[in-house]
Amino acid sequence: MPQLVAELRAAGDRLVLTNGCFDVLHAGHVRYLEQARELGDRLIVGLNSDESVRALKGPDRPVNGESDRACVLGALACVDYVTIFEELTPELLIRLVRPDVYVKGGDYLERGVPERDLITELGGRVEILDLLPGRSTTGLIERVKASATAQ
Repeated sequence: MPQLVAELRAAGDRLVLTNGCFDVLHAGHVRYLEQARELGDRLIVGLNSDESVRALKGPDRPVNGESDRACVLGALACVDYVTIFEELTPELLIRLVRPDVYVKGGDYLERGVPERDLITELGGRVEILDLLPGRSTTGLIERVKASATAQ
């Protein structure tokens, strides 16, 4: 990753970074990633490892393993690079990429972006994008479980 970032910077590319679990990819994720990509020249997606997803979301998650999640994300035209990170927070990845723009979803409006100070310190800016209403992986999983128990 350091070599790639150096090459992109040398080419003058504006780097956009976002991160997340992206467990069951849905239209909300795709719209979010497309909008994120429009903010720069290259979109790098930091993908939480399976272990970190379990720590953040619980023992039943992720539904899809990290290699499958990375494969699906990487197939999207708007995503230039996918990298898996093991930590619970993306701090090390942020320090490595030093993004020009760091993107989070609208759910961070209420609680704030914990990485904001780091991004600012590194010379970048934080953008918060609106979420597509009614689209969430947790909601999708709950509907599938409810449907299965109703049968």
